[in-house]
Amino acid sequence: MKRLRQFDIEVVKMKDHVEDTYEFDMGDAFFEAMEDSLIQHGKVTAKVSAIKNTHHIQMDFSLVGTIELICDRSLESFDYPIESKQHLIFKYGETSGEITEDIIGITRDTIKINVAQYLYEFISIEIPIKKIHPRFNTESNVSDEDILIYSTGNADSSEDEPIGDDPIDPRWLALKSLQDKNKLN
Repeated sequence: MKRLRQFDIEVVKMKDHVEDTYEFDMGDAFFEAMEDSLIQHGKVTAKVSAIKNTHHIQMDFSLVGTIELICDRSLESFDYPIESKQHLIFKYGETSGEITEDIIGITRDTIKINVAQYLYEFISIEIPIKKIHPRFNTESNVSDEDILIYSTGNADSSEDEPIGDDPIDPRWLALKSLQDKNKLN
């Protein structure tokens, strides 16, 4: 990741118990600066409110915008809306680093906190696992093929029986007879 200086928040200039607000615009250049970025194009605005006290700095992030995704079904690009609210605490301590997923350790001599990576992560967690173009929203998102792949039928169920007048493929009958022999042994 390139250092994106416009995403620095100067901690030393913050006053205790006073809320400071910052606004960041993330466009294509922001996403290109991130290493191995899943997102290439987008326009997202982040508003950050920060409150400093003697033990920690609390930051609330509000992100709104759109990113361009590629549909898993049609490979067409489409704009996906992003709306997210997140919360981080930067806790003063002897070492810097992540303490928990929402608490980050910083030292007392920290001058700036660069929030670019956190903003990128907040956007990234909003990306759905299955990216489907909005024109497919009227259809059922689960196809017959998905049902067959993810079905967990019981071996003793009647799913092996023919439905209606369709005959069973002879290869399946041979396998079924082997299965029945194994049950007897």
